Amino acid sequence: MTRHPHDARDGHDLHHHGDRDLGDGLVDLAVNVCLPAPPPWLLDVLVDSLSGVGAYPDDTAAVAAISARHGVDPACVLPTAGAAEAFTLVARGLRVRRPVVVHPQFTEPEAALRAAGHRPLRHVLVQDDGFALTTGTFERDHRDADLVVVGNPTNPTGVLHEAGALRSLTRPGRTLIVDEAFMDAVPGEPETLLTPGTSLQGLLVVRSLTKTWGLAGLRAGYVVGDPELVASLRAVQPPWAVSGPALAATVACLGDEAVAEADRGARQLDARRAVLVDELTRRGIRLAAPSVAPFVLLDTSAAGPHSQRKALAERGYAVRRGETFPGLLPAHLRVAVRDENTSRRFVSALHSTLGNHRAA
Repeated sequence: MTRHPHDARDGHDLHHHGDRDLGDGLVDLAVNVCLPAPPPWLLDVLVDSLSGVGAYPDDTAAVAAISARHGVDPACVLPTAGAAEAFTLVARGLRVRRPVVVHPQFTEPEAALRAAGHRPLRHVLVQDDGFALTTGTFERDHRDADLVVVGNPTNPTGVLHEAGALRSLTRPGRTLIVDEAFMDAVPGEPETLLTPGTSLQGLLVVRSLTKTWGLAGLRAGYVVGDPELVASLRAVQPPWAVSGPALAATVACLGDEAVAEADRGARQLDARRAVLVDELTRRGIRLAAPSVAPFVLLDTSAAGPHSQRKALAERGYAVRRGETFPGLLPAHLRVAVRDENTSRRFVSALHSTLGNHRAA
């Protein structure tokens, strides 16, 4: 079942992110980037781009690369300083009367809306339904929503919604924002809304390059969608918002060879996640939802309602706390997918931690 919508004034720290859960000497399972640093060929691109930092950034080549990658007109794309900037532009650039954010998901869209003076409502999905979005229920509760924000696949649950179901949320007078920051981590991107030839009317899709390519510190992302909506975002974006190196990375990461490399990485991620899930299942540790993302969401409530984060830190592991996401509880933990040996060691540590709490 889906909880009733409510006004967003309940004290969640919407600006809390995984980097704040790190600690000196801890194995990082809190930050959800797939690579700790860009691959060598991409580092070469970045180094080469530094020779041009004396000039103001020109996004012409990046716009062309995004346009070619997704088969859309250049008027339909806008490079941004990461996905987070895109949500700020949405909040400032679009006329919004009744925005609704589907939770649990990345909290910056709601934070940006609130900072811009809007009062977003929440449509909170629940674990008993696998955090799945039922569009009929959504429309019953929010038929007059003029802005809808949803993640796909969703951070922090890892759930992948069907593209057709999301597309059914579009209608005259409503803008649908789909956060596809992790879509390139899904082999073949089967549920993307950016399939060639499909309508972009009323739609904005937000993409990030920071997750797959280890570029969190560079801030590289973009928006693809309805050209009128994209123009509204462009109108409120500061001049030269995206740096020259970030634009160079955008061009490099959207070329055919890089896209193929990303897909190979997504398949490797699938295999590594399968090892993590198998280890968790074998130890009787509950997954909150099936994940297709570079992370999984755990439910440790069998050991009590409190968070296991501090106990895991004492064993050397940093994990992302759950309670800052609307719809999640302290017993929820988001855990990044890493190499197989790291996953096995982590699950062993978590199993011991949970066993100690059960015994107590």
